[in-house]
Amino acid sequence: MRPALRRFALAGLALAACTTGLTPAHARAADAPACTRAARVTVPGAAHERRACLPDLTTAALAGTPYTDTADQAGLAAKGTRNPTGVPGVQIDGYFPDTSRTNAEHGWHHDAQFVLRLPTHWNGGLVVTGAPGNRTQYATDALISDYVLAAGYAYAATDKGNTGPDFYRDGRRPGDAVAEWNRRTTQLTRAARTTVHRYYGRPVRRTVMTGISNGGYLTRWQLEHHPELYDGGVDWEGTLWTSRGPNPLTSLPTAVAWSTGTATDDDMYRAGFARGSAFLWPYHRSTYWGLTQKAYRAAVDPGYDPRCPGASAGSTPEQILAPCPSDARYDYAARPSAVQAAVDRIALTGALTRPLITLHGTLDTLLPKSADSDVYQRMVARSGRAGLHRYYAVAGGNHVDGLYDTFPHCLRPVLPCYRSSFDALITWLDHGTPPPPNHTVPRTPHTDLVNTCSLR
Repeated sequence: MRPALRRFALAGLALAACTTGLTPAHARAADAPACTRAARVTVPGAAHERRACLPDLTTAALAGTPYTDTADQAGLAAKGTRNPTGVPGVQIDGYFPDTSRTNAEHGWHHDAQFVLRLPTHWNGGLVVTGAPGNRTQYATDALISDYVLAAGYAYAATDKGNTGPDFYRDGRRPGDAVAEWNRRTTQLTRAARTTVHRYYGRPVRRTVMTGISNGGYLTRWQLEHHPELYDGGVDWEGTLWTSRGPNPLTSLPTAVAWSTGTATDDDMYRAGFARGSAFLWPYHRSTYWGLTQKAYRAAVDPGYDPRCPGASAGSTPEQILAPCPSDARYDYAARPSAVQAAVDRIALTGALTRPLITLHGTLDTLLPKSADSDVYQRMVARSGRAGLHRYYAVAGGNHVDGLYDTFPHCLRPVLPCYRSSFDALITWLDHGTPPPPNHTVPRTPHTDLVNTCSLR
């Protein structure tokens, strides 16, 4: 059940000594001075933390250990993706004070969990992200952590303060569960910057915010609100929330209606789903649409159908992934003003304060780009911040790269374009060389689509 659900996307003080769980030979491979420094550094505000000195912080080395969760990464990357390895350093796992208990990583059953990785050979930078979907802090280890660690960046990731299909139950008011995502990201960024400074003995030179899906939403929101924390960001198909629409609750009800046979293909196209994406609809019907619609709707509009999903999205995979029948009739525009007010608390404005690169697949069938990043680009322009924004549509890109393995002749992974965009952002920040103008990145045949992508 866990990998299938994760595709949706979805108490003590610091330890005094450096815990490793390594064999003596492995321990010798770790950096002993780094271990000594780590034992003296605590994460500000953390209620609990556990540190380890490791000979390799990348996913290939950590798979099967307590330091990552490969099940949490299911479906996000295409087979054949090449990731760097061999990055020694220190990892700190922990959590901030929180009252919710949806994240079971480490057996802690405590939300607001984070992971912080400090490479031995540091370039002065920090990369921060939040979990996509309803996953945990390890979800983007293979997508983001491995790549940036190999380039010398410290890395920090948060579970956003709530996880799993019942995340919508967190908080007291409609919208609280999602609003917490932004607060937890800000909290981790501040704590990570301080921790990195203390560990390396010098301040962070460059902080980059980035993420995929809900992590992309976090990236947009952070760059709109906290210029003091970040230098720039890369947004990979971030979720668009606007109080008047569009948002997921203006397109997903049509998808749910199509699933139940009460909407036509033309209705789907009018809702923003791309022509040429119909071959992906059956998969999304069985995996994404029902759960995403009912959980997001319950997070901001619990009064619409209090019985569904109710106290839980379900106890079996079939129940969890199934839509609420009433959601096929959901009309966001007709809902009471209190619903729009709840969304307004988490809404984006487009008023960027730092440079941002956005990528979105043309065949995204969970968050259609015409109802998401196309709209966000216009919002940025209306805010007078177009000079801070670059937007690349990725021809053949879908919401999760794992589907490329099933449809290799129709799709292309977005990850290599993301990595090219990350490098382009750093060149933009360090040298003032702007990335290429907005355009669609073609799906070039007879190339290694899994590992290469040129933005030019």
